[in-house]
Amino acid sequence: MHLTSYTPPWGLKNGLSMSVYAGLLAGKSWEKNVQFPEPTYEEKIFIGAQETPIFGLVAIPENPRGTIVGTYGIVGDLDNQWYLRLLGRKAFAAGYAVVIFDWRAHGKTAQLSPTLTSDGIYEGEDYVRIAAEAKTMGCPAPFWLTGFSLGGQLALWGIKAAQTVSSWGQNLPIKGSEIAGGAVICPNLDSNRSLSYLVQYSWGKYIEKRIARQLKKLAWQIYEYHPESMDAAAIRRANSIWGFDNELVIKRLGFSSVEEYYHASSPLPLLANLSKPTLILYAADDPLFDPNIIPDLKLACTNNSNIDLRVTNYGGHVGFISNKNCQRQHQDGDRWWAWNRVLDWFDSK
Repeated sequence: MHLTSYTPPWGLKNGLSMSVYAGLLAGKSWEKNVQFPEPTYEEKIFIGAQETPIFGLVAIPENPRGTIVGTYGIVGDLDNQWYLRLLGRKAFAAGYAVVIFDWRAHGKTAQLSPTLTSDGIYEGEDYVRIAAEAKTMGCPAPFWLTGFSLGGQLALWGIKAAQTVSSWGQNLPIKGSEIAGGAVICPNLDSNRSLSYLVQYSWGKYIEKRIARQLKKLAWQIYEYHPESMDAAAIRRANSIWGFDNELVIKRLGFSSVEEYYHASSPLPLLANLSKPTLILYAADDPLFDPNIIPDLKLACTNNSNIDLRVTNYGGHVGFISNKNCQRQHQDGDRWWAWNRVLDWFDSK
């Protein structure tokens, strides 16, 4: 594990306050805090695992130095996930081709297919297939996979899938070696532990209910697009994150319980066996995840030289907004510390 210097502004040295600020306030002014314009994206429908159509956006600069493929967290879409669009601006300006996508059951992908989420079980292969199609469009290797929060979980599964592409994707126009690795910010690592931890506290119950309402809204949107594929009564019963997966997801994937599904899709057990360079940025004060995961995270990465684990004292959940001194220390042009470290790390590889 490498130590990383990060300092937030005064008043955001609390994981919950940083997370609330990043989740509810920073998105209202983010464009004022980045100097780069939006790339000109081309819309593309990729074909993922199980022949699932996946909507994405592709931007290729002149003489690209590589390609970054990424998606967002548990809810949202490409139109409102500003943190991913922020990466797109910064990565494109740094000379990378950019591929961002609505993952399964989200955004325009949900309009194209009723296929529901699998929290990495199939999304890992989706990443690789998206990279392969992006290559045919002119996006060059090396390909780097990225994501944050639940999107970070998916990206870790993508790195795992890239390691074995020679055995399952022989017909794809990409070699496993062309997918260099990835970087993730505050990835979900153990769903069973973190969800149980979250609902122990009043603020955690509020966050869980907020996410659950958005998941329910997502389910109704899929029902509107594909009414034959969804049970309206099951949607009405899905009033929690656990309930969403219990009512709508696990049976389609062949699991007998939500706990079994969460165990199978959580990426913590994968880490020791990742063989591609992987950067993990994780905040010790992330309020959404059980802090008891951190010792296990460190242990899983200790004997794997391919993983660059950086655990900071502060940062909250997908926050990592830096103060002015921190920006000067790292020679950053803005306050988006985590994405700056990700891009620096890609450059170093």
